[in-house]
Order: sequence, then structure tokens, then C-alpha cells
Amino acid sequence: MTDLEYLDRADQLLMAVEQCCDRINDDTDADIDAQRVGGMVTLVFANRSQIVINQQKPLHEIWLAARAGGFHYRFDAEKQVWLDTKGAGEFFANLSQYASEQSALALQFKALD
Repeated sequence: MTDLEYLDRADQLLMAVEQCCDRINDDTDADIDAQRVGGMVTLVFANRSQIVINQQKPLHEIWLAARAGGFHYRFDAEKQVWLDTKGAGEFFANLSQYASEQSALALQFKALD
């Protein structure tokens, strides 16, 4: 993957996270504050816990930090998804799990259509 391809895919991922937060806030009692600064999105939940998602341009990875730990994701061109580099799953499924745990609500994040 070229640097430009990475940046395009990583930006799509961050936009999807932001749009999911907007949808979740409209459809549920969740109060997620999504703050984006450049290549980083910080999700702040009502209980003040946070999830931080950021681009790691030199490695062509997305990093996610949550109460559950820190995770690295790399884009799988064949499957068209971001996968954990240690085999622990797909980015949006994992984000949904970690956000649900931290907010105590069933939250669903997904890639843009």
C-alpha cells in the first residue's frame, strides 16, 4: 500500500468513527464526545473514560487505546478490513466491544458504506 492509499483508508476509518458517534448520539442515550485533531480521534464517554484512535503513518497502522489495552491495526487489502496485528480481530468489531464496555451501553460501530 502506498502512503497515499494508507492516508485515504485511514481517513475513511476516522470519518466512519465520527459518523457512528453522531448516529449513536442521535439514536441512543449515549453521550459520546468525538474530538478530532488531525489524524487522531478521541472518544469521551459520559463517565469520562476515553478511547483514542490515531494514525501511525510510518507503519501504515491505526492504533486504538482503550481501557482494555492498546491495539494496532493494519489494512488487509484482500478482506478490505483493518485487522489487529496480533490476530485479535477486526477494528470496528473491537471498537464496538470496547466502547460498549466503557459506556455500559450496547454500541455498534461500522465502516462507511
